[in-house]
Amino acid sequence: MAVFEFNRAIVRLPAESVVNGLRAGDQESPSFEGVRREHAAYLAALRTAGLDLTILPPLPDHPDSIFVEDPALVFPEGAILLKPGAPTREGEAAHLAPALRDRFETVLELPEGFADGGDVLALPDKVLIGLSARTDATGAAALIRLLARLGYKGEIAHTPPGTLHLKTASSLVDAETVLATPALAATGLFAGYRLLLTPDGEAGGANLLRANGHILASSSYPRTLDLLAGTGTTLLPLETDQISRIDAGLTCMSLRWHAPIGR
Repeated sequence: MAVFEFNRAIVRLPAESVVNGLRAGDQESPSFEGVRREHAAYLAALRTAGLDLTILPPLPDHPDSIFVEDPALVFPEGAILLKPGAPTREGEAAHLAPALRDRFETVLELPEGFADGGDVLALPDKVLIGLSARTDATGAAALIRLLARLGYKGEIAHTPPGTLHLKTASSLVDAETVLATPALAATGLFAGYRLLLTPDGEAGGANLLRANGHILASSSYPRTLDLLAGTGTTLLPLETDQISRIDAGLTCMSLRWHAPIGR
């Protein structure tokens, strides 16, 4: 399956409440202006990569709603509404549902358990679902059944202790290459793929977004950018200082797919 060829994306503008977003550590809160600036640069990078954007309005009652990929997944064949494991994110999928139903004939809903889009990594031959504090075994099993209805093979991935999300520790670089932290790579999860390992001290650089011939990557990890320079893609380095304070990466801020011409 083509997993980084996109022409459409859904994004949501940040609300001022984004400064109260979830975070795993005790890092300093971001500023709203800082998040808004970084988000605007992200949207510009998506357009540079060739994506047409649907921009949804802010949701003040949902601080983390800027991260639209956590409560839903999209594929050319349809969309799946998820149930993120964090209680404060309950209700976000319902706000996304109308936009998805306007664009997809098939919109499925996770029937049980919890699953967060940050734990879902689409590879050319399968879709990995990482177990985490936000995705449980029941939700992962239910998601595998829904993926099968769309024609995809899902597989549960066991991540090392301390891994926030599967995609905080790994990303697809091209059809044959995955960038991963050494700890995740050591699990053997990516057998059969060429592996690039994040340099010491740059584990956060493992989250990047491949979109067509471009890679959106954090400018906070210069050695990771050097590693990616030889991949034959156009690098689009982006500031992530503010969004990283609320555990955000570059994949979670958009829902991306390839739609037929005219749709």
